[in-house]
Amino acid sequence: MKQHLRLHRFPPLAQLRDRPPAVAGDDASLVADGFQEGMAKGYEEGLQSGWHSGHQEGLAAGLEEGRSQGTAQGREEASARLAQIGAPLQAALEQLQQLQADYQAAMRKEVVDLVAKVARQVIRCELALQPQQLLAMVDETLATLPRVSDEEVQVHLNPEECQRLHELQPEGARRWKLRPDPRLEPGECHVHAGNHEADAGCRQRQAAVMEQVSAQLLDTPAPAIAEATP
Repeated sequence: MKQHLRLHRFPPLAQLRDRPPAVAGDDASLVADGFQEGMAKGYEEGLQSGWHSGHQEGLAAGLEEGRSQGTAQGREEASARLAQIGAPLQAALEQLQQLQADYQAAMRKEVVDLVAKVARQVIRCELALQPQQLLAMVDETLATLPRVSDEEVQVHLNPEECQRLHELQPEGARRWKLRPDPRLEPGECHVHAGNHEADAGCRQRQAAVMEQVSAQLLDTPAPAIAEATP
């Protein structure tokens, strides 16, 4: 009897390469466990790494913040301390400035008084040597008054100076009516021109000059002491 044979067809090699290998039951369980273990280990390592990184960043930020706050607080405390220490020094400086101003004012007042005293002495000596200068002052005073005739002019002055003018300047003395007045000091004279009267003496002239001197000396501020900076 003739036997019929069937040819077996093997799958292509490409299908064999792409087909996953068969895994037995125990092997599949081991693979699943390994996968879970790898997942857990990777998660733990990632968690630890993230915590460590976050901790380092937080620590650095905290240190920087603390350093900034500490520096600011230290500056504030130092400034407050310096202000506390400098308060008595500032008060002492202000007192010293006031003392200096008072001293300068007193010195200037003494200078003004001395100048006035010396000026009076010089004027008296000058008039004692040249009493006719009083007549020149009378002329200057009459120039400021309404014009009148010489007969209407009366000049009141110290008796001694009146006598000397008659002796040394008779023509000038006869020009006006000279009247001795014991109430007037040497160098002082009053002019009467009609209904007008004026002071032609040295005192009011000297007072006007000394007023200008006082304004220059007494009104000038004293130099300030340089303030100490902490």
